[in-house]
Amino acid sequence: MQQKFLHHIENKFPFLKDKKLLIAISGGVDSVVLTHLLSNLNFTIALAHCNFKLRDTESNLDEEFVKKLGKQLNIKTFTTQFETEKFATKNKQSIQIAARNLRYSWFEEIVEKHQFDYVLTAHHADDNLETFLINLTRGTGLEGLTGIPEVNSNIVRLLLSFSRDEIVAFAKENNIIWREDQSNSSTKYIRNKIRHQVIPVLKEINPSLLEIFGKTSEYLQESQQIINDRIEKISDKILVKNLSTAFEITKINILKINQLSNPKAYLYQLLKTYNFTEWNDVYHLLSAQSGKQVFSKTHCLLKDRDFLILSKRDSSTALETVFTIEKNTTEITNPIHLKIEEVEKESEKNTKIIYVDQEKITFPLKLRKWQNGDIFYPSKMNGKKKLSKYFKDQKFSLLEKQNTWLLCNNDNRILWVIGFRQDNRFLAKKNTLKMLKISFFH
Repeated sequence: MQQKFLHHIENKFPFLKDKKLLIAISGGVDSVVLTHLLSNLNFTIALAHCNFKLRDTESNLDEEFVKKLGKQLNIKTFTTQFETEKFATKNKQSIQIAARNLRYSWFEEIVEKHQFDYVLTAHHADDNLETFLINLTRGTGLEGLTGIPEVNSNIVRLLLSFSRDEIVAFAKENNIIWREDQSNSSTKYIRNKIRHQVIPVLKEINPSLLEIFGKTSEYLQESQQIINDRIEKISDKILVKNLSTAFEITKINILKINQLSNPKAYLYQLLKTYNFTEWNDVYHLLSAQSGKQVFSKTHCLLKDRDFLILSKRDSSTALETVFTIEKNTTEITNPIHLKIEEVEKESEKNTKIIYVDQEKITFPLKLRKWQNGDIFYPSKMNGKKKLSKYFKDQKFSLLEKQNTWLLCNNDNRILWVIGFRQDNRFLAKKNTLKMLKISFFH
C-alpha cells in the first residue's frame, strides 16, 4: 500500500519535488500520514499546527503531539493558538468559518515570511463527498458541486484520491500513531451529521459510492471548464471595462446579453464572484428603469440606459463627506490617491494630471463629491457651466456621478473634476512663477 501512495504523489505532483512545502497538520490520521509520506520521499517540508482552543486539554494535547512528531522526524514545526470563539463572536461568524479564516490567514503569513511555495492539506475523498453534500443541501451553482480542487493557487491536496479507510489502513500497516479528534463523533455540526448519518446510508445503497463520486466530480469539473471557456469567449463582446478615467467600473451590454440563450444564467456566471445573492433582482435589472440598483456586500450593480454598470461599493460616497488637504502635503491616499509637487514647467499632460497656479489657490484644499448648484469654468471652454449639465453632456451615469471626486479651493470653488476636466480659473500658464502639478492615481 505504501508504494501506491508514494507512486501517486510522485507521478501526479512532480512539480512539488524541489519546492518548499508547508503541511497543515491537525494531528489526525490524514495529516500525520501525509507528513510521513513526504518525509519518506525526502521532500522539503515544515509543519503548521493551529490550536483553536475549542476542546480544552484535548487541543493542547494535539499541539504537543505535533511538536513531538516534528522533533521525531526532524521537521521544522510552526504552532499558534487562537481565541476562536471570541473571534467568531466578534466577527459574527460560525466557529467553522472563523477557524478556517484564522487558519488560512496564518498560513499566508508563514508562506510570505519563510518563502514556502505551497501549502499542503490532507483532505481526502470522504471530505470531498461531504463538501459536495453540504453544498447540495444549502443550494449552489455547478461550481459548488465540483468538489474540492486538488490544486487551488498555492494550496495542494495530495490525498484527495484516497478514502479515509485507505489512509487509516496505511497508518496501521506502518505503525503510525495519530490523534483522534473526539468532536468528529458528535453530530452537532452539519458535516458530522452528513458523515455519520447520511453517507453510511448512501454507501449501503452503493458500496462503490466514493469511486463513483470521484468520477462524477471529474465530469462536473470538466463541464465547469466548458462553461468557463464559454464565459471567457463572450466576455470580450459583452463586457467593457475601465471606461471611466477616474475609477474602475465594468459595463455589461444589455442588448448583447439579451441575445444569448439564457441571459439569467450568463449574468450569474459573469457576476458570481461579486457576492450578489438576490439573483432575481439582478436579472430584473435588465428590464428595469434607469437608476435602479442592486447591492452586494462589496459591489453595486446599476441599470443605466443600455448597460448594467458594476462597481465596488465605496463607503465614502456620501455627498456630505469632505476631506481636506493641508499646505505642503505631497501625497494623499485616502479617499483617493493624489500626488502634489512643485514644478517649474508643464511636462506630461492628460486627464489625470493638472497644473495649477499656486498663487491663485488657498489651502487647505477640499476634496468632496458634487452638490446641487455646483458650477465650474471648464478648461478649453468659454464661460461657466453647471456641473450637472456637464455630467449630462458627458453622459455620466448615476454611478459615475456618485463616484466622481472634486478638488476644490478653500472657498469651495472647483479646481478640478478629477480625472475629467480642470477649471480655467486656476490654470497655470507659461509665465506662472509657482506651479503645482497634481496627479491622480487609481
